Amino acid sequence: MQKFTQLNGLVCPQYRANVDTDAIIHKQFLKSIKRAGFGPNLFDEWRYLDHGEPGMDKSKRQPNPDFVLNFPRFKGAQVLLARENFGCGSSREHAPWALEDYGFRVVIAPSFADIFFNNCYKNGLLPIVLAADTVDKLFQQCAASEGYRLNVDLQQQTVTTPAGESFVFDITDFRKHCLLNGLDEIGLTLAHAEKIKAFEAQRRLTQPWLFA
Repeated sequence: MQKFTQLNGLVCPQYRANVDTDAIIHKQFLKSIKRAGFGPNLFDEWRYLDHGEPGMDKSKRQPNPDFVLNFPRFKGAQVLLARENFGCGSSREHAPWALEDYGFRVVIAPSFADIFFNNCYKNGLLPIVLAADTVDKLFQQCAASEGYRLNVDLQQQTVTTPAGESFVFDITDFRKHCLLNGLDEIGLTLAHAEKIKAFEAQRRLTQPWLFA
């Protein structure tokens, strides 16, 4: 998993509230479990005018000119600014996979659906909860300033605007440790690889019938 320490990223606004995981990555793209290749189909039904299916040539599709991801000013955005209850609906882990594969590292919203919120941490995506009035302010500033960027510092747990105004966000010590060090659940397990090997060797000696 990619480490997250600090990011100064271009912001893209997603104005809809209650965005569910089926909108983030539609059901027909869930056949793969490779964690990669979902970025081109992020927000597929909103992002394109034609119906998307796995394996389609993106260069031949019809982009929706009214959808924010297709605006030239938001190309290369790494911070998604969202409304309340982002990531509701089904528990598909493909949703954070698609966001991360597109290039987003941070999602800021007043609230998130619980399962989506947890899945983000497991995949190197940082979900940040800020007060609704603060998020409103960020939306206004983003709309008023092309090339609007936010600085996100995980160590200090702050989001800082170009004007220097900072907002503190909460995160548990465990989740912070995992993101700073790029550790998912597999990585955490492998950190104890030598102890696991020693346990297995001892068990083979004391309970050999298990290995017959």
